[in-house]
Amino acid sequence: MARLFLGLDLPSDVDAHLELMSCGVPDARWEGRDKFHLTLLFLDELDGRVQRSLIDALTGLRSPPFELTLKGVGVFPPRGAPSSLWAGVADPAPLLALRQKIVARLRELPIAADPRKFVPHVTLARVGASPVDAVVAYLADHVLFRSETFRVEQLNLYSSVRSAKGSQYRIEAGFPLRAEVR
Repeated sequence: MARLFLGLDLPSDVDAHLELMSCGVPDARWEGRDKFHLTLLFLDELDGRVQRSLIDALTGLRSPPFELTLKGVGVFPPRGAPSSLWAGVADPAPLLALRQKIVARLRELPIAADPRKFVPHVTLARVGASPVDAVVAYLADHVLFRSETFRVEQLNLYSSVRSAKGSQYRIEAGFPLRAEVR
């Protein structure tokens, strides 16, 4: 069984911008451009039958393409010692609308709901072993971060395989975003 999630790929120029920001925090484990993405829904481990049902359910998804801009940086958890560093989203409304449509389409499938509050973000680094003052300095240095605006035209189903070098992600299926039929 594969660990699966639904998310959005980023354009290569946005990946490059984030990669240029991937420094300056000692002991951080930076994600890198091959792993930057925006998760919409974590699905956990699904067997092949449920995965096929998931793909069937999303094949008919109707949701229009939209523009997205990354903006600002932050940490998880929001209180206490930080464990991960992330880039945020300027206007999450289109992401929230897409996520709501996805959840509605998957309601009948035996997929456990993710109990965490959805906070749209792109993970930049794992910083659990990093000095807190270095993480705070990074946040201050990048407070004005803003990516170029890009068009989102596809939702992806990703698999995640853990390895000694961290998780490796692979796109298992893509679902083009299309306007709703009226």
